[in-house]
Amino acid sequence: MAKAKTKSQIIAGIAEDAGLTKKQAAAALDSLVSQAYKGAKDGFTIPGLGKLVKVKRKARMGRNPATGEAIKIAAKTVLKFRIAKAAKDAVLG
Repeated sequence: MAKAKTKSQIIAGIAEDAGLTKKQAAAALDSLVSQAYKGAKDGFTIPGLGKLVKVKRKARMGRNPATGEAIKIAAKTVLKFRIAKAAKDAVLG
């Protein structure tokens, strides 16, 4: 299996595809990331890739794997990324 790309490899790819300098591509990527962080509480969509959504998990019973003892897991809010259909089709075929 191939290794995941590093941030610098992603920036170089963006710069090459868009005809930008690496510095401009890095600024664009940083802007997208900061907008995603700010917009995540309301839901942030990247068209064609997916969206960040907040999901509330209910309290539930779990099990301590070391002792087998039943434990209560508290309710909490988590952040999930939902992949767009176009991205699934492109990757999975």
